[in-house]
Amino acid sequence: MKLGIDPEVEQFRAEFAEFLDANLPNPVEAAQRPRSSSDVPEWARRWQRKLFDAGWLLPGNPPEFGGRNATLAQQLAYREELSERRIYHSYNPQGVGIIAASILTFGTEEQKREWAVPILKADITASLGMSEPGAGSDLAGLRTRAVLDGDEFVVNGQKVWTSGAHHADVLLTFVRTDPEAPKHKGISVLLIPTAAEGVVRRPFGSLTSPDDMDFNEVFFTDVRVPRKNLIGELNKGWSVAHGSLGHERNLLWLGYAEQMVWLLRDAPSDQEWYATLEMDLQALRLLGYRQLAGDRDPAELSVLKVLGSEAVQAGNLNALEENGADSLLHPTTTAPFNHMGLDVMSAGWFDRYSRGFGGTIAGGTSEIQRNIIAERILGLPR
Repeated sequence: MKLGIDPEVEQFRAEFAEFLDANLPNPVEAAQRPRSSSDVPEWARRWQRKLFDAGWLLPGNPPEFGGRNATLAQQLAYREELSERRIYHSYNPQGVGIIAASILTFGTEEQKREWAVPILKADITASLGMSEPGAGSDLAGLRTRAVLDGDEFVVNGQKVWTSGAHHADVLLTFVRTDPEAPKHKGISVLLIPTAAEGVVRRPFGSLTSPDDMDFNEVFFTDVRVPRKNLIGELNKGWSVAHGSLGHERNLLWLGYAEQMVWLLRDAPSDQEWYATLEMDLQALRLLGYRQLAGDRDPAELSVLKVLGSEAVQAGNLNALEENGADSLLHPTTTAPFNHMGLDVMSAGWFDRYSRGFGGTIAGGTSEIQRNIIAERILGLPR
C-alpha cells in the first residue's frame, strides 16, 4: 500500500502557495512588529484583509467569513504553507482564533456582522476577558458582576492577565449575572468596547519579559453595556466558555507544534532528546489531526495542551543545557516567531525556556488539564 496526499489537497496547496508568492507583505514593511497580541500594525491589517477577501484567512469558514469551506486536510496544508513562509494569517490571534470563532458559534446574525466580520477583517482587534485575581484557572470562580438595568448591563469587577487589552477595541468578557446560582451556572458573556466609560486597562510586563507589555489588569466600574452585546443566552455562558476554551486550546496546540518544528531546526540531531522531541511532535500532530477531524471528546484537547506545553518546555531546557553559557547571550535564530503577539523565537534559549513556563499556565494549567483527563477521559473519581 502506498500512502499519498489527495490530488485535490495538493491542488489546494498549490493555489494557496501561488497566492502567497504573489501577495506576501514587503519584508521591510513587515519588520514592524506588534507591541502586543492585540496590536496589529497597518501592514498586518492590510495583509489580513487581503486574506479575508480572497478566502484565505480561515479556509474552513464559509466565504462570507473569510474562508472557502475547505476540508480538514486542506486546512492542514494551508497551515503548513504559512509556517514554511514564516508568516501569520493574523497578528491578533485570540481575536481571530477565539473571539470571532466564539461569536460565529454562539452569536446572532447581527452580532456576526457587527463584531465577528470586523475582527476577521482587522478593522478592530479583540482580547479575551476570562481570568480574575484568585480565579485564574477556575473560571467558575469569577466575581465580575453584571446587573441587568433595562436594556443595559451594569458591569463591575476586575480581570487580569488579559493579553493585549490595552490595544484591543473590544473584550469578550465573562461575567456573573446570577450570584445565587450554582458555581458553574449564572455566568454570561458580554462584548465590552474598551472605549466604554468606566473601563480602565493597565498593562504590565512579566517576570521574564518586563519590557513586553502584553498582560493587563482591566477594571470595570459601572460600565454600561447594551443587552444586544450578550453572546449566547443569559446565565448560560458556561457553554460559551467551553467553546472559547476549545478554540483557545486548538490555537495553542498548533502553536506548540510550530514551536517544536523550530526547536528541531535549531537543535543538534545527534542528541537523545532530539529524538524524544521528534516523537512528541509526531504524537501531537496525530492527536491534533484526530481532534480537528471532529466527533471527538473536547476533553481530549487537554491531552494536547499538556503534551504540547510540556514538550516545548523540555525541549527548551535541553537546548539551554546543550548550549551552556552561550544560551544566556545569543539569539537562536533571526526568524520571527509570533506567539500571542510576541516574537519569542528571536530570543535566546534562556528567555525561551523561561517564557515556556507560561505555556503550562495559559489556557488552563497543567494541573487543571490533568484533572480533566482523569475525570472525563479515564473516568476516575473526583
